[in-house]
Amino acid sequence: MKNLITLLVVTSLMTACQSTQDNKNPASKVSQPNIIVFLVDDMGLMDTSVPFITDSKGKAIKQPLNDWYHTPNMEKLAEKGIRFSQFYAQSVCSPTRASLLTGQNSTRHHTTTWINPSENNHGKFGPKQWNWQGLKSSNITFPQLLKSNGYKTIHIGKGHFGPLNSEGAEPKSIGFDVNIAGAAWGRPKSYYGENNYGNHAKYKQKDKPLTHNIPHLEAYHGKDVFLTQALTLEANKQITQAVSEDKPFLLYMSHYAVHAPFDSDPRFAKRYKNRGMSKQAQAYATLVEGMDKSLGDISSTLEQLGIAENTLIIFLGDNGGDAPLGKNNEIASSAPLKGKKGTSWEGGMRAPFIAAWAKPLPNSKTQQRFPIATNTINTQVASVLDIYPTILSIAAVENPKSQKIDGVNLAKQLTGEININRDNDFLMHFPHEHRHSYFTSYRLENWKVIYNYLPKIKTKHRKTTIKQYQLFNLAIDPTESNNIASSQPKELSRMMKLMISKLEKQNAQYPIDKQGKTLKPILPTTSI
Repeated sequence: MKNLITLLVVTSLMTACQSTQDNKNPASKVSQPNIIVFLVDDMGLMDTSVPFITDSKGKAIKQPLNDWYHTPNMEKLAEKGIRFSQFYAQSVCSPTRASLLTGQNSTRHHTTTWINPSENNHGKFGPKQWNWQGLKSSNITFPQLLKSNGYKTIHIGKGHFGPLNSEGAEPKSIGFDVNIAGAAWGRPKSYYGENNYGNHAKYKQKDKPLTHNIPHLEAYHGKDVFLTQALTLEANKQITQAVSEDKPFLLYMSHYAVHAPFDSDPRFAKRYKNRGMSKQAQAYATLVEGMDKSLGDISSTLEQLGIAENTLIIFLGDNGGDAPLGKNNEIASSAPLKGKKGTSWEGGMRAPFIAAWAKPLPNSKTQQRFPIATNTINTQVASVLDIYPTILSIAAVENPKSQKIDGVNLAKQLTGEININRDNDFLMHFPHEHRHSYFTSYRLENWKVIYNYLPKIKTKHRKTTIKQYQLFNLAIDPTESNNIASSQPKELSRMMKLMISKLEKQNAQYPIDKQGKTLKPILPTTSI
């Protein structure tokens, strides 16, 4: 009996010790997996060797541009997880970034164009009360919520959440414990360490302050370290530090690449020479490959630290591509899709999206709780609005009742299934001037309508008048080549009614005319 009691005591102590060790092991924290949001600036759907375009049966179709780019680590991530062929973002960066962190459409949070750091860029006919100040400390964001629930929240790279002297200019104000390189700027002036990433006298205009100076990277100034590489080194340091602190982490890895300036990354330049492309196109391809190398380096760090099976990677672009392969609105950078960043077409709104456990492990309790299909393509519509509720679900964090969200938890779609309880739609509202100006684009199932508020107004990028209404059936016309608004008046009217209803529910702001009158969308007449 005495021996039995002794055995029970020893067993109890061993169990307690094992429990203590498990609690110290980040990979054992089933309820709090590590989360990496790997966000690439201006990366379009076609800027990769991973094919996202599918046929009618959901099978990937490799396109010519897929052969131009070299992204082996994206390929590995796609094999480990699931990619979406119809993932939508806003057509420019700041609206997407605000939507990503809040789960709200730009119509609701009112940051409806990119944020100029130094002046309110609402545009000549844009709504003057749009949210130029961007995100504030009072906004509810997923980094803020995860931070309150035990996560170490890390921001690396591009912020662009608010203008100079705003709360959003400092990512620490909106929920991040750590900020490295995030500021009001949306781009660097140089990717080269030798040029201090733009913190250099050569980039200063006479009698004007230096702009676009990327902070916190002084240790790399004057050195042969490309910006993408420097950010990756800092990210890996922060991951290692979080593990040593015994804390689950959220890493918001926000690359400045592949945004202009198109500085060639010398590590990869040789691959793209003598292949019939311009020097700018070659440089852009090196930026893409450098970003891919970063993904691989971070994945290797997760493996080395033994936390890969407990780390989820969400990879996405923030808007349509901007590759310098053709004129602004031609089918070039996003072929076979039409258009690019800043346009109302699919090439301006579709972005790459991959979700995967860094090391798929069927026996992992964490992965069993939030399963993700491997080597799979989901063809259902999804969007940047869905990231917020999905991350909260993964981290087992509740959304506050006060936070109205427009996104949908992707849990079901990440298993490869179709979520029949969601609307297959996306509203893209842009009441400002850009490559395409003063428009709303609404996708629902296979139909897409584009409404132009000022079709007769000429802008910097548009020298002629355009149609006020455009209607496309993307199932039979994915390149948006045939505007059927005139021949399908009933469908056009239906789509316009649904679009207007969505705009009103989300409290959208609208452009104004020359007299300052608000221009709300109007239903078409029978003769358009």
